[in-house]
Amino acid sequence: MFFLFKYVDDLIGKGFEWYVILELMYYASAANVSMALPLSILLSSIMTFGTLGENYELVAIKSAGISLQKAMMPLLVLITCISISSFFFSDYMLPKANLKFGSLLWDIRNKKLSFLIKEGVFNSSIPNYSIRVDKKGADGVTLHNVMIYDHTSNNGIAKIIIAKEGKMASDDKYLLLKLKDGVRYEESSGKNASYNPRQELTRMRFKETDQKFDISSFNMKRTDEQGFRNNTQMLNLKGLTKKQDSLTKDLDSTNKYNATVINNYFKQNTYVKGYTRVKAIPKVIKGDLLNMVPQPQKRSVIQSAYDQANSVKQNVSARVGDFEERTKNIIKVQIEYQKKFTLAFSCLLLFFIGAPLGAIIRKGGLGLPVVMAVVFFLIYHVISTVAEKSALTGTLLPFFGPWLAIIVLSPLGAFLTYKATVDSALFDISAIKQFFINLFKKKK
Repeated sequence: MFFLFKYVDDLIGKGFEWYVILELMYYASAANVSMALPLSILLSSIMTFGTLGENYELVAIKSAGISLQKAMMPLLVLITCISISSFFFSDYMLPKANLKFGSLLWDIRNKKLSFLIKEGVFNSSIPNYSIRVDKKGADGVTLHNVMIYDHTSNNGIAKIIIAKEGKMASDDKYLLLKLKDGVRYEESSGKNASYNPRQELTRMRFKETDQKFDISSFNMKRTDEQGFRNNTQMLNLKGLTKKQDSLTKDLDSTNKYNATVINNYFKQNTYVKGYTRVKAIPKVIKGDLLNMVPQPQKRSVIQSAYDQANSVKQNVSARVGDFEERTKNIIKVQIEYQKKFTLAFSCLLLFFIGAPLGAIIRKGGLGLPVVMAVVFFLIYHVISTVAEKSALTGTLLPFFGPWLAIIVLSPLGAFLTYKATVDSALFDISAIKQFFINLFKKKK
């Protein structure tokens, strides 16, 4: 649903076949794995252990001398295999899916709206033409009372074609209108009155004529995917490492060049250095530096200093934006590199939150487990999103952007696992009520 809401404006009214939209959704679903897989593991683990606790099967397992950790071991092996598979998916499959999705979406966005003639409405989809028909035949090909405004002339006056009847035929590149019983009007400047563009009117009647329109821009053309391959989201670990190295080298060379340019404004002129052996005594300047400048030259010195400072300011401000953009690109590559690993660890983390949580709440089905799963996943997702945005702006190290949510929630997973092991009634309302009663008794 999020995909449809986001890209509905790019899809509607362009006449795509159903399989093109299905292909685009298929490629987009690969990008949603990073959200869907951790949430599904969290929800399924809560439902599984909640059902076991609700049916007292965990009690039977523990009475047989099997601890909760040992009961979780088969599922832990399964989740570990899923986590390893998700890492390979992030490194190999996801970049290819993003490449296919990005190139297809580019072609879809560049395709014009599908050409469609409606009754009683001027259609200006074809550049430099405006077409209107009073009525369309039942076969969808025959047109009645056709009017065409042709704006292809350079004098700004449209040519008008009016026909009683026409038939429409088209292929991949052209639309052909076979018009019958019509008139063509054309206004132009006279031979001796070039200043007036409406001096001469030409009227041509015809029994039958053909009007050809170029509609190749309405067809979707597939571009070469290699042009999108250097995008950050379409690279694996090896490609991200190479891109980071190249971006870092470009930034270093740019910084060295900028430092050389700026330093030229602050160097002293030492024309005689190396050509004389006379040792001059350093001159001590006391007070304002301008007092050492002769009065007739003071105005020109101040103006020269002002112009030089203004040049330095403009030079630096123009290069700051380029530096920030290059730095942001490097941060994006570093974040994307770390995200290849966080999907696998998030699956393990949310399993260690969901399994103990289900054992504690002892509720199965799609009621309370769904609520708890959504709450904990929203906490994880909000922390992850905020940390990633902070890393992009430079307020947080790029490493902590994708990993902060896992670092913050790992103690919670360990705490829930401990509470489930010791059979703690963490979410038992009666136990919470009794805790507050005992607390107030102690105060009294």
